[in-house]
Order: sequence, then C-alpha cells, then structure tokens
Amino acid sequence: ITLARMRILYSFSLLEAKMGRSRSCLSTTLVFVVFELCLVRCDITDGNAEHLKREHSLMKPYQGVGSSPSSQWDFSGSTLVTSSYVRLTPDERSKQGSIWNTVPCYLKDWEMHVQFKVHGSGKKNLHGDGIAIWYTKDRLHPGPVFGNKDQFLGLAIFLDTFRNDLHGMDRSFPYISAMINNGSVSYDHGKDGRSSELGGCSAEIRNRQHDTYLAIRYSKGRLTVMVDVDDKNEWKECIDIGGVRLPTGYFFGASAATGDLSDNHDIISMKLYQLMVEHTPEEENLDWTKIEPSVSLLKSPKDNVDDPTGNFRGTPLTGWKVFLLLLCALLGIVVCAVVGAVVFQKRQERNKRFY
Repeated sequence: ITLARMRILYSFSLLEAKMGRSRSCLSTTLVFVVFELCLVRCDITDGNAEHLKREHSLMKPYQGVGSSPSSQWDFSGSTLVTSSYVRLTPDERSKQGSIWNTVPCYLKDWEMHVQFKVHGSGKKNLHGDGIAIWYTKDRLHPGPVFGNKDQFLGLAIFLDTFRNDLHGMDRSFPYISAMINNGSVSYDHGKDGRSSELGGCSAEIRNRQHDTYLAIRYSKGRLTVMVDVDDKNEWKECIDIGGVRLPTGYFFGASAATGDLSDNHDIISMKLYQLMVEHTPEEENLDWTKIEPSVSLLKSPKDNVDDPTGNFRGTPLTGWKVFLLLLCALLGIVVCAVVGAVVFQKRQERNKRFY
C-alpha cells in the first residue's frame, strides 16, 4: 500500500467518525469512487511518481550519465552535460549531439515527459535546425536527421525550428511532427519531412522565458503528442493518431543539429512513466520485441510524396465525424426543400395573375 493511499484512508476514517452512521457508508463509497478515478487519471496524465521509471529517466544532477559500464545514459558529438542542463548543441554552426538511454525499454504502454529549451542569438527565421526525440532500435548513430541516422527503426518526434521548403507556406515554424519508420523510408529535409509525417502542429518553442515541455504517450496502439509551451501549466494536444504499432526493447534518446544557422538545444529532463493498462490475453502472449514499427493509414506515406499539403493523417471516420456529415447532408436536403417550395409558390402566384 502506498503512502498516499494510507493518508487518504486515514482521512476517510476521521471523516466517518464525524459523520452519522446513516450517511457514512454512502459517503465513503462515493469518496472511494472519486479517489480511484483520480488515481486512473494521475496514472495517465499527471506523471504519478509511483510509476516513474528511473532507469529510463534523465534528471538533474544527471548522475549515471557517461561512458562507464554502469551508466544509464551515454552521449556523443557536441553534447555537454552540466549540473543544470544537457546541451546537445551550442549556438554554433555545423554541430551535432545526442544523448541516449543505455537500458532498452520493455514497457508496452508509456508516457515520456521532456523538458527542453531552444534558444540563441539568431533573429527570426535565422536559426536552426531543431531537436528530435527518439524511440528506436539503434542508438548513438550520428547522421543527417537532426543529428541521428536516417532510415531508422522506430519512432521520432521532430521539433523543427527552420523552414526548408519555401513552398510549404501553409504552416508556421517551429513545427512539431511525428514519424514512424521500419527502416525503409528516408527523411526528406528539403520538404521538412512532409512525405513521412503522421501529423503535427506549430508551437512557439524558441527563446521562451519560461519552461517548455513535450509529452509523448503510447498506449494500446495510440500515439499522442502534447505540448505545454505557453506557461499555462496545461497540456495542449498536437498529434493524436491510432493504429500505431511499436515494439518493446528499443531505446529512448534525444539529438539535435545545427547547419549554416544555429541555436542552443538543451534537454533539462526526460521522465518516463509506465501507464497501467490492461491487455487481452492474446496481446499479453504476443512477443512484442518482434513487432515491426508501423502505422495503419488509409494510404501509405510513400503515396503522399506528390501531395503539396503533406497531410496524409488518414484515420477512419469517428462517430462524431459521421454524425456531422449526416447532419450537414440533412440540412442540405432541408434547405433544398425550402427553396424548392418557395420557387414553386412564386410560380403558382405568377400563373394566377395571367387568368
């Protein structure tokens, strides 16, 4: 039994002592229901400390970071570890850096909270390139995709601060996007990754005077990405897509890169939480390490290369979408019927005038 639950149970006993016998049973039952609901919500969204997985978390003062056999995090490139932050790249040109968890993750359902900071001396549109958060089979492989290898196996969340595609003016930067790769798809820097993007959103993450956060949740085949960058202490949904399949046994990491333009790319913390989710017996018996990273879409990312909008987030129509379509169709029929009736009445009146 946890300390928090013991405290609440003690509070319940005091509450019952003060209340009459006729109401105590009902009141206690209601409070227990509310308490259990709060526990479920905390497990999913509030970062319950009971489910923090320290072996997969990076926190101040960054103990266990280094190249020793007992280290849980290793870094490469231009990465600098201080007592206050992990700087993946300094505000200098042509730098790459990364930090990776050395312990493979075997959780089926998880949520990663990342506190980060992107800042520099560059003026608007004169900074780059951005940060990537990874859950991949391989680690510590420098490359052209925000400091990591291309054609990776797993999940990547890109915090892209520089626009490469001058024709893609339908979105503003910085831009956050997600990509799942089975090792066969290359990230297209020239198009800002549109051809392989699962979804995304614009977010003002650079040179903020307050803390900025990113949350990545994977549970029961659903990937959700949320941001808290406006100093409101609340999550805002950025990406939510179903049909996602990710294996266990991969590694978490973060990387960043600069090119002709630069920024400081800092990781303050990466905290992984286990989500308490029930699975079917078939899912429990499945060898999750053998799953191939994939996502079920109405069309493949490769089919989207020539799509100028870059949006192929094709999930099946949900109930409310179907309802809205039916409602719009019904309203259209009613409007047509009213217009037809008015036109018919006008014609009748006009015909009467000729008699």
